Amino acid sequence: MENSSVVTPISITQAGPLELEIKWADGHRSLYAAHALRLRCRCANCVDEWSGTQRISVDQIPADVHPLSVESVGRYGLRIAWSDGHSTGIYAFDYLRTLCGCEICKREI
Repeated sequence: MENSSVVTPISITQAGPLELEIKWADGHRSLYAAHALRLRCRCANCVDEWSGTQRISVDQIPADVHPLSVESVGRYGLRIAWSDGHSTGIYAFDYLRTLCGCEICKREI
């Protein structure tokens, strides 16, 4: 993504008990289901570093998993402390933007 405003968040909020919302500098709004976002963690505990194989499965993540806290990591991402005790993953902003599942973003892929 060549335009930095595409991957620069202006606000990050919990939109509901099981949703996270990011408003981006380019005016776009992304909603993320907490369970799906937790499943997409790319830390070494969740994804094998050598093969890229996912180490966690859908049934290992509680359906009601939700963020307990969200903190910035530098100027490039977020660390989320999840209700299932997991907190080692960093979600880079460019990765989060690719995870947006809205109709506009689906057409751009």
